[in-house]
Amino acid sequence: MTDSLPGCSAALDKPAPKISFVSLGCPKALVDSERILARLRAEGYELAKSHAGADAVIVNTCGFLDSAKAESLAAIGAALEANGKVIVTGCMGAEEGAIRAAFPDVLSVTGPQAYESTLAAVHAAVAAPHDPFLDLLPPQGVKLTPRHYAYLKISEGCNNRCSFCIIPRLRGRLVSRPAGEVLREAEKLAAAGVKELLVISQDTGAYGLDLAYAQSSYAGRAVRAKFIDLMRELGSFGLWVRLHYVYPYPYVDEVLPLMAQGKILPYLDVPFQHASPGVLRAMRRPGDQEKTLERIKAWRRACPDITLRSTFIVGFPGETERDFEFLLEWLDEARIDRVGAFRYEPVAGAAANDLGLPPVPEEVRENRYRRLMQRQQAISARLLKNKIGRHIAAIVDRIERDRAEGRSQGDAPEIDGKVNITSRRPLRVGDIITVKVQRSNAYDLFATAA
Repeated sequence: MTDSLPGCSAALDKPAPKISFVSLGCPKALVDSERILARLRAEGYELAKSHAGADAVIVNTCGFLDSAKAESLAAIGAALEANGKVIVTGCMGAEEGAIRAAFPDVLSVTGPQAYESTLAAVHAAVAAPHDPFLDLLPPQGVKLTPRHYAYLKISEGCNNRCSFCIIPRLRGRLVSRPAGEVLREAEKLAAAGVKELLVISQDTGAYGLDLAYAQSSYAGRAVRAKFIDLMRELGSFGLWVRLHYVYPYPYVDEVLPLMAQGKILPYLDVPFQHASPGVLRAMRRPGDQEKTLERIKAWRRACPDITLRSTFIVGFPGETERDFEFLLEWLDEARIDRVGAFRYEPVAGAAANDLGLPPVPEEVRENRYRRLMQRQQAISARLLKNKIGRHIAAIVDRIERDRAEGRSQGDAPEIDGKVNITSRRPLRVGDIITVKVQRSNAYDLFATAA
């Protein structure tokens, strides 16, 4: 038998240091978590299943709302109690004083996208193994989503100045990734078995503005860093490509033909936030909802199968009952397919705090939230009922004996509805199949595999 190389046995016997990870907040934060974990995995660290069994814990926090901050602080406290070595990063990390006041023993506090500082804190707490036998990383990096779908972040930060939001202060101004870099990442994900790309950023339609639409190289050709150019390229991969957080800029209309052609999923996530002109002005959001309704009608003419998702805030300072009734009436006319709603929460540092508008009492906010969701349930139920008897495409997310759970092209993971599938033949997670819709409820479809 050939002798082992000097030091190889000791290197193989030495256990890799383990890091436990908590990722809170939105999909954009999840992508940040994936990037940190990919770097750590490349250096030989392993992901622990529990805080107690880890050499250190990283908590990627959310700091957008007070409720999110409370969740982040609770996660930090739980990690300290279970482990003791805790590294904090993410949006709430921008408020280091508040974190240190509550937990002075945390090892490090850094803000969002501070990958190098987070890695340095890990290295200080637990030395990197620098072992060639452990420094293995798949080409697509480390993913926290199932194998068949992945988030593709195309930019960081935001240039908008919505009065209720502090994201530009936390994450900075818009910084777009070169188109070639985005497309190479998409290519690696496709090669790894990803079937669905969820395109995210803080303002997806603004992609490339900061780069003046500069060209970069991909597959031997130049590609502009422009929203429609990037969508055309992504649409050529043969994957489901789903667009999130798209402001209704005029040039968003250019992507509708790609949806009608099946290149991009017929799905638009547009954060309208409200409909009352007065409330929208106070929010510093586009305020001509008549034009918005016309845009929605035009989108449906261009792509009849389009699914529209949006989010709305109820109880914004100064919102009157008439403002809220205006929103409900607007929803009836717009017929948005998927709606998420938030009860307004004041955010420290947000411009909305200085508008001098009267706060809406908590019980009124709660009442309006319930009324909006009840109204939307009825709208959603009517729209989904129209799908009964139709054959549609569905992607399989989960298998349970002779039943499967999946999603239609109009359903994003975690936030939208589901397709409950009955099948006589074996299905696999990640399969994209044709199903016939048998029945529906307010949110979900029930179908049989064709």
